[in-house]
Amino acid sequence: MRNLLRPLVLLVVPVLALTACGAETKEPAAAGSQSQGGAEAGAYPVTIKNKYGDAVIKETPKRVVAVGLVEQDALLALGVVPVGTTEWFGEKPGALFPWAKAKLGSGAVPTVLTDKDGIQFEKIAALAPDLIIGLYSSITAADYKKLEAIAPTVAQPADGSADYSVTWQTVTKTVGQAVGKPKAAEELVKGVEKQFEEARAAHPEFKGKTGLMASPYEGYFVYGPQDPRSKVLTELGFVLPPAMDKLVGDKFGANISAENISLLDQQALVWFPSKDGTAKLKADPLIKNLKVRTEARDIFIEENYDDELYGATSFVSVLSLPIVLEKLVPKLSAAVDGNPATNA
Repeated sequence: MRNLLRPLVLLVVPVLALTACGAETKEPAAAGSQSQGGAEAGAYPVTIKNKYGDAVIKETPKRVVAVGLVEQDALLALGVVPVGTTEWFGEKPGALFPWAKAKLGSGAVPTVLTDKDGIQFEKIAALAPDLIIGLYSSITAADYKKLEAIAPTVAQPADGSADYSVTWQTVTKTVGQAVGKPKAAEELVKGVEKQFEEARAAHPEFKGKTGLMASPYEGYFVYGPQDPRSKVLTELGFVLPPAMDKLVGDKFGANISAENISLLDQQALVWFPSKDGTAKLKADPLIKNLKVRTEARDIFIEENYDDELYGATSFVSVLSLPIVLEKLVPKLSAAVDGNPATNA
């Protein structure tokens, strides 16, 4: 499942070193330390329920490790530099994309972990964390037990949602609780939600239009209602095709057969092809005659780790979303304007 999350097989996107909206933040201090005056009054102790139990955090953590794939953005947005992060894609120093690196300041670049062969428990223990966060992850019950033996661990939410489907709002707010800055986290979320509100107001044509995000992975892979990328579309006013619920079920996405290729024929379709794969996709005999293609209602965001839009669309976070809104919204507007000449 994790491989499907990679932008190459699964999605894409984020603005030019924009600061997170909604709250001013000072540059973080050394890795693992707190800035912005430390925890808010009354923040501790705090108990955070998760899929496997309760994480009890008694005081401000000094050494935070992210075993989830996107939590470093929320941490840095709140002025907290993690001592460890987990590589997803992009191979950036510290597993930090430009929008997050801009928040690092003089802080030490985090140690990068990998979970391709499972969670690196020994390396995590060697970092001596006092808090482990894995919201956007696929932590198992067995993993959780091992992580809890190292430090209090905030795993996936206890809301029954699928792995890798936690919203950016929940990630930001939960991280805020864990690091003693719940009010600051709320303000960050409100700031980005206001940008979505402004985008919807500026583009009333999005409301009620059908949209979809897809990847040419093992044929055709579509992202379902629970996937953070799809939620970007719905937060802009688009609706996903009703058939998606049955097709995807409780997963973040699913492959469709050639017989169901008409599912892709929506009013806006965002593709995430592999490097140099756009031409091949446009020439695909099953794709080229769909109205979404002939009427230029499709958007192609090719795999390119140096393209902020490509990175930000998959790496959905409180820091990357301003980039998505700045760069993707104009493309969506061109896609649904009814004029094939305005190619997105």
